[in-house]
Amino acid sequence: MDFIDQIKGLSNKISKELGQVETEEATKNALIMPFINILGYNVFNPAEVVPEFTCDVGTKKGEKVDYAIMKNGNPIMLFECKSANSDLETEHASQLYRYFSVTDVQVGVLTNGIAYKFYSDLEEANKMDAKPFLEFDLLDIKEPLLEELKRFRKESFAIEEILSSASELKYTKEIKKILGEELNSPSEEFVRFFTKQVYSGKMTKRVKEDFKNITHRAFKQFVNEKISDRLKSALEHETDSDAQENIVASEGENLEAEKVDGIVTTEEEIEGFHIVRAILHEITDPERVVLRDMKGHCNVLFDNNIKKPICRFRFNRKQKYVGFIDENKAEEKVQIDKLSDIYRYDEKLKATIGYYEESASSEASPERSE
Repeated sequence: MDFIDQIKGLSNKISKELGQVETEEATKNALIMPFINILGYNVFNPAEVVPEFTCDVGTKKGEKVDYAIMKNGNPIMLFECKSANSDLETEHASQLYRYFSVTDVQVGVLTNGIAYKFYSDLEEANKMDAKPFLEFDLLDIKEPLLEELKRFRKESFAIEEILSSASELKYTKEIKKILGEELNSPSEEFVRFFTKQVYSGKMTKRVKEDFKNITHRAFKQFVNEKISDRLKSALEHETDSDAQENIVASEGENLEAEKVDGIVTTEEEIEGFHIVRAILHEITDPERVVLRDMKGHCNVLFDNNIKKPICRFRFNRKQKYVGFIDENKAEEKVQIDKLSDIYRYDEKLKATIGYYEESASSEASPERSE
């Protein structure tokens, strides 16, 4: 099983067991240690993972951090752990902040087993930044962040590369946040900047209010047009070799396939696919679960067989739907608000695999002659 499938599998496990994890120790054992293990570090080998690692801070002796990841006898990452029901507020990072000044560690992780906040000392040496450069949520996995998370695996850990990426990641995240806030509600400074470029009249209160609305609409239109242009460009460059099958099906009817052009697989569809894979890895080889995009919806297939759909994604509208397939190949459309809701229907997905496995077994067994 590859790294992404392991992370998705842990996410699935958390969604099922979270209600039973109430203490900090339970959080460590059930959620955080498996995460560290997925990164490739043996949590039972003290040469790789040291629990209750001692960091002497000033006059305070015997200060301990929950876990230290070791390499060649030296710590390379520190984990400060809180219980799963804790919000990771700023004060929770205070211990990590103290440790940065007395160790050579340049990566500190604050976690409650669900959210992981990665800190470094990008702005001032040996002084931990106030804001994390990477935030990762196991119950709301963002596909691009999985690639960043891979940098912390034992096999690929290189502090120079991590810090180089961390700097860009941190400031990109902050700028995107600001742009998002301006998109939803433009600030006075933002509005004034654009107004001065296009309007030479007196800036009265009425003018400011008018241009706030104009800037808001113009910004949204600009973003939408850029998205539209990108999709149009992708469609124009679609080749015949990229043509894919379009499933036309209704409840209880047999599946038919036809070739179509102009299909773009979105990040949400890819993320949904990995969630389904993570759910099904418990009962089948993840390689047998295959994504095949269609016009109007996206299929997840068993054994890449168009006649064996596991589920269908309809994410191309504001309201998302997932179609689950029953033993008669009828589809039940279920409304979801966020992709992690798919975990709530794990039994339906597993049942569908069971139908196909049972059918294959029956076909493989010759009928007994009377």
